[in-house]
Amino acid sequence: MSIIKRRNELLPSIPGFFNDFLTRDLWNWGLENNSVTGTTIPAVNIKETGDSFLVEMAAPGMSKKDFTVELEGNVLTISSERKQEEEQKEGERYTRKEFSYQSFSRTFTLHKDVVDADRIQAKYEDGVLKLVVPKKEEARQKPARMIQVN
Repeated sequence: MSIIKRRNELLPSIPGFFNDFLTRDLWNWGLENNSVTGTTIPAVNIKETGDSFLVEMAAPGMSKKDFTVELEGNVLTISSERKQEEEQKEGERYTRKEFSYQSFSRTFTLHKDVVDADRIQAKYEDGVLKLVVPKKEEARQKPARMIQVN
């Protein structure tokens, strides 16, 4: 007689349940792409180069006039407040309408000693808002140099 190991597919295994529960990042709620109202907020990538930071915000379906980019002190705020258009033309009838645009606001604290705030540039293309945040000359990464050993 052989031993057959059976697994109840309806109930998760106890070790698997605890491993999943304990490995989740329960304390870092700020990384979620959901706002307090349960709506999705645009995801952001921030890349550092030798002479600037590149901020990319995924916001498809919007136009450049939908964004407000504001710098107050060392706080950079990217926000949008877009009204839902309720216009319905005669003879039109939706069987499903899922497009919706919510207001959002994302803030980033910039280091005053590193960032050249007067030269920040922003443009919106292909569904992505791109900001170039230049570094001050003294904060830029210097090229490697050879040091002679005496």
